[in-house]
Amino acid sequence: MTGLGWSDGAASRWPAPAKLNLFLHITGRRADGYHLLQTVFQLLDYGDQLAFGKRDDQRITLTLEPHNEALDGDDNLVCRAAALIAQAAAQKGRPVCGVDITLYKKIPTGAGLGGGSSDAATTLVALNHLWQTGLSVESLARLGLQLGADVPVFVRAKSAWAEGVGELLQPIALPSHWFVVLNPAVHVATASLFGRPELTRDCAPITIRAFRSGANTGNVFEPLVCRLHSEVRHALDALRAHAHQGVRPSRMTGTGASVFLECETQAGAQKVLDAVTGSSQSLNGFVAKGVEHSALLHYT
Repeated sequence: MTGLGWSDGAASRWPAPAKLNLFLHITGRRADGYHLLQTVFQLLDYGDQLAFGKRDDQRITLTLEPHNEALDGDDNLVCRAAALIAQAAAQKGRPVCGVDITLYKKIPTGAGLGGGSSDAATTLVALNHLWQTGLSVESLARLGLQLGADVPVFVRAKSAWAEGVGELLQPIALPSHWFVVLNPAVHVATASLFGRPELTRDCAPITIRAFRSGANTGNVFEPLVCRLHSEVRHALDALRAHAHQGVRPSRMTGTGASVFLECETQAGAQKVLDAVTGSSQSLNGFVAKGVEHSALLHYT
């Protein structure tokens, strides 16, 4: 990470990593209707970048590179995150300057890779540092939870075992494996999936030890999304043809649409990606390494 101050007038650039859900279970529902989850968030060494430049006024602006009309506007999670921490700073009596934010988008949208949540978390952490707001990581995580259940794990910047609605986090050490990630060209509507009556909501809770021992896990959204989107099923089938290269069975992440295969080596993962994308023009993806923490950890 370079240029983390703005005393020289240059925009500082910060990483916003993607994530995978190594499994995703729903164990019940709270009285307010929110679903109770169990999952493992695996951070990747692949993601977006955000640049923050100081303004002489109080405005917060956002530029997208490349431009994407679907992500433009004040309802973007980056703008909402900036407004939240500016409000928190004001409540502490700490005036802040305006900021020009540039989002260099690499993570596909609507893919289950946490791009929007990660961008929001990076905005919170970066502006807390650049504005010298003095908020603790706990405070930043609470702000992030207002924006989405995935935001706190990115604020804390560590791969984690997660429960509750995704906010109860416990750091977890995972093998340094490589992942083939495929992104079918479909956008999955997350909110509608949670309302589907056929969604499994009664998974038996498991422990971290059981997960490490190879307990039977899966993604409760995967069968549903595969029925609704044949492109996701096709991508999973493409990875399953290379199951011998995988550490675990191929799986969908989050509520989709991206799918992944976990491999022991970079060469093995790249071999699978080349074979899959070479045989199907409709599939594209990338290879990334799973990491224990992101560079944001040094600023939380």
